[in-house]
Amino acid sequence: MSYTGIHFNISERKVLLRVFDIIFTLSILYALSNIFDFDYFTITKENWTWVFVLILYLSIFATVFELYDLQKSSKIEKIIPNIVLTVSVTVLFYFLTPFYTPVLPDNRLQILYFYFAILFAILLWRWAYITFITSPRFFKKVLIVGETTNIEVIVNAFKDSDPNYKIVGFINCEAQETKKDKHLGVNEYAPNNIHKIIKEKNISEIVVASYNSESITPEIYFDLITLLESGFSIKEYTQVYEDMTQRVPVQFVGKDFYKYFPFSRSNQNKMYLFFHRFFDLLISVTGLFIGILLLPFILLGNIIANKGPLLYVQERVGKNGKPFKMVKYRTMIKNAEKDGAVWSKKNDIRITSFGKFLRNTRLDEIPQFINILKGDMSLIGPRPERPVFVKELSQMLPFYETRHIIKPGLTGWAQVNTHYGASVDDSLLKLQYDLYYIKHRGFFLDINVLIKTLTTMFFFRGQ
Repeated sequence: MSYTGIHFNISERKVLLRVFDIIFTLSILYALSNIFDFDYFTITKENWTWVFVLILYLSIFATVFELYDLQKSSKIEKIIPNIVLTVSVTVLFYFLTPFYTPVLPDNRLQILYFYFAILFAILLWRWAYITFITSPRFFKKVLIVGETTNIEVIVNAFKDSDPNYKIVGFINCEAQETKKDKHLGVNEYAPNNIHKIIKEKNISEIVVASYNSESITPEIYFDLITLLESGFSIKEYTQVYEDMTQRVPVQFVGKDFYKYFPFSRSNQNKMYLFFHRFFDLLISVTGLFIGILLLPFILLGNIIANKGPLLYVQERVGKNGKPFKMVKYRTMIKNAEKDGAVWSKKNDIRITSFGKFLRNTRLDEIPQFINILKGDMSLIGPRPERPVFVKELSQMLPFYETRHIIKPGLTGWAQVNTHYGASVDDSLLKLQYDLYYIKHRGFFLDINVLIKTLTTMFFFRGQ
């Protein structure tokens, strides 16, 4: 019994985008060099380094400029500016490294051919991707089995994570009848029609979203067992949620919490921790050196626009709940919290004009390299919070204190995926990302965070 159609999962589509960006680019360049009078870039065994460097640059800058963001990649108007930016920076870096790439040609027209060939290749592939791969024929149609109290959160989470993951139906697993209505365009169906719904709607997966497994009625339980035995795909909500959103849904974790937190072995891996600390020190020294070069301009901006002390020291909570003094460039007016600690929010009137620039570019974080050198912080980890907010949030959010089992970071998985935490709901979202990082911590995730941090800086998304 199989109703599965053709569908590309999130990871598969990201690989597809990367591979065909390269295939289309090299194919167009190969055709250009063989059909037209173009000899700047030729693909031969002797010139393999040229190809390798081009692939490397294209992969790095396409990641930085979000060409593999599935939400943006599904809309042509959003992805075109990122493609132009990616190709422009890739070609510029390619020209600036002639030791590993071809020597600049005497005929400058060859440079334009090279640039527009790559631009055309990626635009052509992305048009094909949007036209065919993101079309309804490749949607994964999903049926939710769960409680009505959870359905709205579930639908929103999946809709925001994957445009090709379509929840088309919902079955209430609770024995007691509840008021039937439409939840964000999702129809509710009777439990005894589950097999009929799967056939009629071409459902390829069932997601069980029940906070309490005892709430599932015996009839639905028997139907799920029958479907599972026939080879139908049935998944548990929290695992699907974590795989799709890359965050841990702590609000749905109950007394069996230990099932959801098999934390990464990297947290105890001595080799990983050694290299993690080594790169902390290396990047901190480099960051402080760059900070010294920028210091005259920052001082001038502070004198003109901030009109007060340049540095700002504040107590934050570190590893194992130990407080430490964190230092930053001041971005708010003096005495911004004379009436007590308050959440910082978007367009906060307390932030000065120069302070806004420092936040958007993340330059206000430069002094924290000192905290990293001292060992109070790491380059990557959950952002350290103030004691008053930690006390408040730990009483409201489950597992909030778990953030403190590793060092806080200058940047982190939550920082590159969310905006500034201005409420309890924002803190819950950040907590989900922080726990995901702690759970999956490793070299590849760290590299991902660093690349996304560069993206945040390039697009001035710092808060």
